[in-house]
Amino acid sequence: MTIRVIIVDDQAMVRAGFAALLSAQSDIDVVGEAADGRAGVTAARETHPDVVLMDVRMPEMDGLAAARAILRPPPGVVHIPKVLMLTTFDVDDYVYEALRAGASGFLLKDAPPADLIAAVRVVAAGEALLAPSVTRRLIAEFAAQRPAPSRKDPSLRLKGLTPRETEVLELIARGLSNQEIATHLVVAEQTVKTHIGRVLAKLDLRDRAQAVIFAYESGLVRPGTG
Repeated sequence: MTIRVIIVDDQAMVRAGFAALLSAQSDIDVVGEAADGRAGVTAARETHPDVVLMDVRMPEMDGLAAARAILRPPPGVVHIPKVLMLTTFDVDDYVYEALRAGASGFLLKDAPPADLIAAVRVVAAGEALLAPSVTRRLIAEFAAQRPAPSRKDPSLRLKGLTPRETEVLELIARGLSNQEIATHLVVAEQTVKTHIGRVLAKLDLRDRAQAVIFAYESGLVRPGTG
């Protein structure tokens, strides 16, 4: 299956470079570009991509607002792509809010080309880009600094999970892959995937990125202990 991608960045050279790199892959098709967040939202609605590469800081509408608009569309919009945030700095005030908005992860703009290609494939497959230690550190830092929304206490929602599901959620938040979780629990990887699916469904979460955020906000995992 070909992965459809759009690139949203206010720097033309960045867009051109990323487009050339990704288009050279047999399984990736760049179907659109945009120079600001507002145009990016429009492009996403018109081209129906699988993945949106979204710069964090842009004029007109920044990447955070654009990600929210794409991931929380108005009624009638059926196709919702994955959003992969692009940032110049490894510590960015927008990163945590982007993950809470539903973005599937973020990548530094100066990452090696192979990392960008791999990131697009990982996100398109439904996984969250949370393996890099910098991502886990950022989530922990921001979760410690910013309280969860008061309308629904996340710790109360944990009571709906079984002990094994709670354990799996904790291991996800600590940055373990499915295979690592399977090894830790001495179960099959497919069993882990089943547990994760149930956790996401019970907690009404989009993906692993939001699961990590939830784990920190609920107090299941404490910042600095992951």
